[in-house]
Amino acid sequence: MKVCILGGGLTGLSAAYALSPAHEVDLLEKQEVLGGCLSSYRIGSYSIESFYHHCFEGDTALLKLLKRCDLSGKLEWLTGSTGSYAGGVLYPMTTPFEILKYPYLSLTDTFRLAILTKKAGKMPVEDLDDIPAHTYVTEHLGQRVWESFFEPLLNSKFGDRKDEVSAAWLVSRIAIRSNRGLSGERLGYVRDGFQQLIDSIVRIVSSQGCRILPGTPLSTLEHYKGGWKVNGEPYDCVLSTLPLQELAAHGGPVIPPVPYQGAACMTLGIERDVCNGIYWVNMKDRAPYGAVVAHTNFVPASRYGEHIVYLASYFSGEPGTDIADRMRNDFCKRFGLSREEIHWERLAIDRYAGPLYVTGYRRLIPGYESNGLFVAGMFSRPNYPERSMEGSVRAGLEVADRILRRLT
Repeated sequence: MKVCILGGGLTGLSAAYALSPAHEVDLLEKQEVLGGCLSSYRIGSYSIESFYHHCFEGDTALLKLLKRCDLSGKLEWLTGSTGSYAGGVLYPMTTPFEILKYPYLSLTDTFRLAILTKKAGKMPVEDLDDIPAHTYVTEHLGQRVWESFFEPLLNSKFGDRKDEVSAAWLVSRIAIRSNRGLSGERLGYVRDGFQQLIDSIVRIVSSQGCRILPGTPLSTLEHYKGGWKVNGEPYDCVLSTLPLQELAAHGGPVIPPVPYQGAACMTLGIERDVCNGIYWVNMKDRAPYGAVVAHTNFVPASRYGEHIVYLASYFSGEPGTDIADRMRNDFCKRFGLSREEIHWERLAIDRYAGPLYVTGYRRLIPGYESNGLFVAGMFSRPNYPERSMEGSVRAGLEVADRILRRLT
């Protein structure tokens, strides 16, 4: 049978991995590079992701895929520290002692946070889907905890739409990131970058006959008696991993879309560390980015010969044509970095970077099949209530299983 996969991100590639041994598969990707949000830049002798990435010990599907791609030996478990930039000061907030010293939280606030962290993994997040995160935090932990601790986090992830986010997302986020020791959070990274995972899947599926077609956007999608035509070519089955908003515009079925948000992520190669050894800095002070992610305070800078930081900003609509200048200039001024200390910069903008986990989101999640067309991606159930590489791999494998059962 002939199958077309639209989108060469992690979901599409995972589905191709499962389908290509038994079927003729074409994978279309509009960009010239594969990987979607997991794609990478080539900087000199190394690759670095265009959007920051790490994984977790509980990511069983992702870890199994890494093993099948012969990358388990390159998977490292490193420590990620956290901090907050508030009132013009960078505060470390990794250890219990550092959190206790944070001037924007009282001892009672810290105790309540500790209790929530301990309970989060056992809480039924589905029951929190209709409750705004802001309401949940202020009722259970108080307004000060919201303003000083959680609001900067949600601002870094959701920007101006943070007040629409559900408590289901927040509690899930706390639970998945509770694998912490005294020195920080235990996180996984593939030595030399996740580009190796993309390259390995492409090699495997190509050897099984899958046609990978980068630089090939979807132009038309047409239903006919035997299946679907993609750009005029007939297929027995089509799997779209594109945002649902794009399907109907190209002739596909109208599927109620989940809300998405865009992301602008600036990556900088710089001369020195300006984050005091902290990996993830949430911005409590207002800035044109919500977080500074110092990659080389997570992965050793010696591997790159320089320091690498991400400036992460989320938006609705358009980010503005001057977003690069605003982000870079603010970062240099705020963190005491001169322009001469910047070796290089790249800016990645994705209008559909990820779902916006608003209240009631769970009811919006589509099934894997609609009108004879299969759909999967960051909007699928494995990515609720938090998107991840694990969720994208699971969505790709689950929809591939549905397709295999249908075609056989």
